[in-house]
Amino acid sequence: MKFSKLFFSLLALCLTLNFTLQKSAISAEVQGYISDTLPIFVHSGPGKNYRILGTINSGSEVKITGNEQKDYSEIINDKDRTIWVESKYVSKKPGFRVVIAQLNTKLADLEGNSSEVSKRLMRANKNVNQLRNDKTQLNNEISTLNKTLSELKLKIKDQDTNIKKEWFFNGAIVLGLGLLLGLIIPRLSSNKKSNMGSWK
Repeated sequence: MKFSKLFFSLLALCLTLNFTLQKSAISAEVQGYISDTLPIFVHSGPGKNYRILGTINSGSEVKITGNEQKDYSEIINDKDRTIWVESKYVSKKPGFRVVIAQLNTKLADLEGNSSEVSKRLMRANKNVNQLRNDKTQLNNEISTLNKTLSELKLKIKDQDTNIKKEWFFNGAIVLGLGLLLGLIIPRLSSNKKSNMGSWK
């Protein structure tokens, strides 16, 4: 009776330990890949004597549990099935197929970015050309305005000269009239006096 209790206790302990180890192994899963070879047979356990469950394609992305026995590694495939495969076919580095797919994705992204950059460059060139045209137009307008300003300055200068001439001539006329009147009025007054004296 004591033996059977001890046996069952040991069995329960072993099962608990096995479950704990499996749980810790699952939590320690790392990203892995199947190396680039032909499709590889996968087994239900660590060896060729275990049942063949099917094949796995080269370059497939898998999770490595960390359990290894007899040159076999335990993995979890993309369908969440736990299977065993020869360790030599398991790698933590992606195979050529995955690398090429990643490179193609990056290349497509770069081409998309290149296309976007080209479009932006074309828009920028268009804006630069528009700004150059605007600058040329503004320079032409500035030249026209400078020419008009020069013409207006000449007209103002001519008007000033004409105004000065006009004032000079008006002044000369007034002076001439003043002199003339200054000469005529005294003679007229002397003539009146002489006429009045002759009446006496």
